[in-house]
Amino acid sequence: MAKKMASQGTPATAALAAAGVPFVLHPYSHDPAAASYGMEAAEVLGIEPERVFKTLMVEVEGRLAVAVVPVSGNLDLKSVAAALGAKKAAMADPKAAERRTGYVLGGISPVGQRQPSPTVLDESALGFDTILVSGGRRGLDIELAPADLIRLTQAAVAAIGTSLPAKSDTRRRP
Repeated sequence: MAKKMASQGTPATAALAAAGVPFVLHPYSHDPAAASYGMEAAEVLGIEPERVFKTLMVEVEGRLAVAVVPVSGNLDLKSVAAALGAKKAAMADPKAAERRTGYVLGGISPVGQRQPSPTVLDESALGFDTILVSGGRRGLDIELAPADLIRLTQAAVAAIGTSLPAKSDTRRRP
């Protein structure tokens, strides 16, 4: 895998390079009108959405934490709370997430955050040799091994993601 390219430098790429972690940059032209930054990345880059992960900030018992789940699903707040030894979690205030991480929404990377937070990675990541996460700005993803992400962020691994129903499944469920 390639190392950091100077023109794409972010705190995330700098942290990966400093740690000697192999990674590949995947820049793409971000559409500000995109409904989902993660799904946009998967579609534009031609990578299965199960391998592209989104970084979500949650609040657990008054502190911020990081949840990393596939863009093809949602975060299970009860599961991330349990993984962090708490009873409940809520999505973090967007401004608090930006202040804590130093990144803007849609570009929050689990790596190179201004103030690191406890991190939980969905266990589905372990089924892939490499996964993609935000590179620290909209329009930039980083491909790296899940083991390297776990090591760098000291992440716990747990089943914290839920799958979305298939788009073709339009039936109403009771």
